[in-house]
Amino acid sequence: MALEICVKAAAGAPDILGDCPFCQRVMLTLEEKKVPYKTHLINFSEKPQWLLEVNPEGKVPLIKIDDKWIADSDVIVGILEEKYPEPPLTPPPEFASVGSKIFISFVKFVKSKDPSDGTEQALLDELKALDEHLKAHITAVDLSLGPKLFHLEVALGHFKKWTVPESFTHVHSYTKVKYDVCGLLCFCKLFSVGK
Repeated sequence: MALEICVKAAAGAPDILGDCPFCQRVMLTLEEKKVPYKTHLINFSEKPQWLLEVNPEGKVPLIKIDDKWIADSDVIVGILEEKYPEPPLTPPPEFASVGSKIFISFVKFVKSKDPSDGTEQALLDELKALDEHLKAHITAVDLSLGPKLFHLEVALGHFKKWTVPESFTHVHSYTKVKYDVCGLLCFCKLFSVGK
């Protein structure tokens, strides 16, 4: 039986998956584990009453597992890992912090007005460490990074006319695969089982 998952709809386009990296992380986890699911797109400007009854805060992602609605992407991913252990996505302790500074480095760089302040190099250092990690490993840490890397590329491309250097081949391969999985597979699922 398919799990039910509530995710953010795009602003102004209630039939399209929105840009929430937490929802995308849970959907990527479901895809990686090949767990069937039914998607409910939630229009944040008109949240349905049934959603507010099961989750008064109205936050997403929200997933129904064993007749219980569960919120918070960290909690959801942990439960999915426990309930569906194959393939294992829990990172070994030595990889638990991989990429943990990418988002902070990204924010500092995007806000920076001084090109020589080191914020770009700090981001490049974090991306290089991720590139090295991705040569051999895919874990739940990586699944949470995929949507964030997408937002990083879009924002830095827009505000700084900056892209991830081509020399980070594993980062580029990873983001392409994750975009394809989350973008195409999730999009297809939304319209085949999501209504």
